[in-house]
Amino acid sequence: MSTKTSINAKVLRDALIGGVLLCSFGLQACKKQADEEAQALVTVQAERPEMGEISEHIMADAVFSPLAQAAISPKISAPVKEFYVQRGSKVKAGQLLAVLENRDLTAQALDNRGQFTAAQATYDMQTKAQVQEDYAKAELDVAQAKAQLHLQSEIAASRQRLFREGAIAGRDYDTAVAALAQAQAAYGVAQNHLDSLKRVSREATLQLAHGQLSSAKGKYEAAEAQVSYSQIRSPISGVVTDRPLFAGETATSGTTLVTVMDTSALFAKVHLSQTVAQRLSLGDEASVTVPGVDTAVPAKVSLISPALDPGSATVEIWLRVDNAAGKYKAGTPVRTSILGRTVPKAVKVPASAIVTAEDGSKSVMVVNADGTAHKMSVQIGINDGEDVQIAEGLNGSETVITTGAYGLDEGTKVKVSKVSEEDEK
Repeated sequence: MSTKTSINAKVLRDALIGGVLLCSFGLQACKKQADEEAQALVTVQAERPEMGEISEHIMADAVFSPLAQAAISPKISAPVKEFYVQRGSKVKAGQLLAVLENRDLTAQALDNRGQFTAAQATYDMQTKAQVQEDYAKAELDVAQAKAQLHLQSEIAASRQRLFREGAIAGRDYDTAVAALAQAQAAYGVAQNHLDSLKRVSREATLQLAHGQLSSAKGKYEAAEAQVSYSQIRSPISGVVTDRPLFAGETATSGTTLVTVMDTSALFAKVHLSQTVAQRLSLGDEASVTVPGVDTAVPAKVSLISPALDPGSATVEIWLRVDNAAGKYKAGTPVRTSILGRTVPKAVKVPASAIVTAEDGSKSVMVVNADGTAHKMSVQIGINDGEDVQIAEGLNGSETVITTGAYGLDEGTKVKVSKVSEEDEK
């Protein structure tokens, strides 16, 4: 009896142990299957494409440039005598910014001015006095010679008549003829001298006097120009952005002494491909995102280069931003957006939904009715910076994965944590 009871107890114990082990293995298998199912389920965000208007936003990086800029350098090398502006000073066109040491130049200009004054007096004397006197004397000589010729002509005619009548000797007649010939010669000399003054002498004298005056005037103006070069003036209105030297330091010819910028308006200069630039026009709306500024700054297309950049084969576009308040700074890196084409009825999805392959092809992942992911190739159109137009590949009824599509395999089970408003309804 005791032996039979012991055998039954052993069998019961072995059965209990086997049952416990079997249940343990079953629980582990169930847990493993549940974990695998949990791992296979990927949580994504998805929504249906929107139907509506979309406008192209052409994005590009740029740097703010001033409306105008002048890096002012002196034409002469001299120590800086005095500065009249500091960095940040607002100046107007023609305003005196600095003066270089110019005492030697001023003295030289004064000397040349004296020579010019003397040349002017000489010119006046030669043109208004001497030449006129010579011309008047020559006319008087001609008049006197002409009168003498007329007198001798009458005397010779009278003596010829008397000689024919036998009233005078032939010698008296010959004397009158000789005097007439002398009078004719004197008249010819006087007339030729007057004609010479009219044609050559007067003109040559005037040219000589004018040449001497012009030479003196040129030297004087050159000296005055040297003095003016010592006065540094601004060619534009704006703000002084750089002044590297201090009073007393030597300014070198050709080296920037003062930099002035007109920042009343700024330009964001971008380079776009020729195909994109051809779609733009002057006055097109644009916006500029400035670091530290919460809202985009409005801008307009103010220049489209008529030629391609030889280095990059792109077209330079200038966007003008009003900066009358001086809020924005030249040299700031910015992000630009130009408003381009508009499609009134477009299928559009968030830009984050587009998956780009290594070969450049585009696709989206959609959620099938059985909850699996499916890849669909698409052709994209306009990009407004947030949404992208789907030109081909979707009809608008699909549920497109907007977040979590990258690296998602075909047929993966997904769980949508955010659905479109149409699905919610």
